[in-house]
Amino acid sequence: MDLYESLRRRRMVRAFQPDPIQPAVLDRVIQAGLRAPSAGFTQGVDLLVLSDPADRATFWAAETDMQWRDAHPDHQATRQAPAIVLPLTGADPYTRRYSEPDKAAAGLQDAEAWPVPFWWFDAGAAVMAILLAATAEGLAALFMGVFRGESDLRHAFGFPPDLAPAGAVLLGYPAPDRPSPSLARGHRPVGQRVHDGRFGRPWPAA
Repeated sequence: MDLYESLRRRRMVRAFQPDPIQPAVLDRVIQAGLRAPSAGFTQGVDLLVLSDPADRATFWAAETDMQWRDAHPDHQATRQAPAIVLPLTGADPYTRRYSEPDKAAAGLQDAEAWPVPFWWFDAGAAVMAILLAATAEGLAALFMGVFRGESDLRHAFGFPPDLAPAGAVLLGYPAPDRPSPSLARGHRPVGQRVHDGRFGRPWPAA
């Protein structure tokens, strides 16, 4: 499958079969995340892969509680995903990198000096690479926020205090699911989203 076909087919899937992913397939998808761009070649995004059932149970125990699960029964199929990837990042690896002699002139030794926090950009780029690779491998994927339980996750999985999950990528084989109701919004026309030379001048889409 070529890149453009992967882009066309990629979507967020919210229901997974419990079947494990072949190790070689999972490795290729994870390795794709390491090929994403990195500011200053900091390589400041670490990927924590949870494929052991006990580790996945720990993740869901930190992220949800019984009340939430009872209120969202459809998400039982979401929690069947056989692999969860946490992209971990933070300001410290980037401020350390930009304190080195070849980058110090940029004046980005402090997190507050960054006009855009590129650690989040790099994490998003890694996530997109993983999503596209998953699509190319015939896998389903979902990117979701990590809205609670970060301290429990850090305690359980040992990642350091200067790194935090930018979210979580669920990977597996697709099960029948209901597309997000947000899709009813439809696509904004290209001419409204891409501007030719001046904001508001529509791009002449083919």
